[in-house]
Amino acid sequence: MSEASGIDQPLMQVENLQKRFYRPEGEVRVLKDLSFRVPRGDTLSVVGVSGAGKSTLLHILGALDLASSGRVLFSGQDLSQFDRTSLARLRNREIGFVFQSHHLLPEFNALENTMMPALIGGLSRRDAEGKAGEILDELGLGHRLRHRVGELSGGEQQRVAVARAMILKPRLLLADEPTGDLDARTGKVVEDLLIELNRTREVTLIIVTHNESLASRMRHRMRLHDGRIISEEGG
Repeated sequence: MSEASGIDQPLMQVENLQKRFYRPEGEVRVLKDLSFRVPRGDTLSVVGVSGAGKSTLLHILGALDLASSGRVLFSGQDLSQFDRTSLARLRNREIGFVFQSHHLLPEFNALENTMMPALIGGLSRRDAEGKAGEILDELGLGHRLRHRVGELSGGEQQRVAVARAMILKPRLLLADEPTGDLDARTGKVVEDLLIELNRTREVTLIIVTHNESLASRMRHRMRLHDGRIISEEGG
């Protein structure tokens, strides 16, 4: 994750990031002086034992939470300078999220779940439906558009979650244990899907995972321990 400037400016740049929580028993430092860069269109895995700070880091990168100190820059813009409305717009338009639990709405079908970010972003129902159908078809679910969540397999549900994350063609896709609830075979399908989206859509991909096999497929690998980066690998 080398230095870059100008048109080669990294999509994500983290400088001396710290995150602290305050509990009755005192201050808890979850992230400690993290600094790294993620080039546009690149892939990064973040691994480490439970409690290492992986998910907290992902939430900060995705503008779901703010750092206690340090800077997080998205395409050169300091997220701490955004107001709440601008952060919400950034999350909707520029960042896609995939979690271990798919967080689909069970009362809606695959198409309706996928449409949600587009509707929130102000697209008409017709345009949102068109975009949702297109991405679901691309992910091999064109025949399952009208099926509700309970009628889909675990792997299909996660693919719908990926489709929902990608419907507005974000520049950054964040995935938190995306294969954690899946068996090995289904998990491999989701792995391949994420990597293919990085290749075909040039979406920058950052994955938090305990899955060492998945982590090794990312061009850059970062290991956290006790809130610190203890190793970095990759070209």
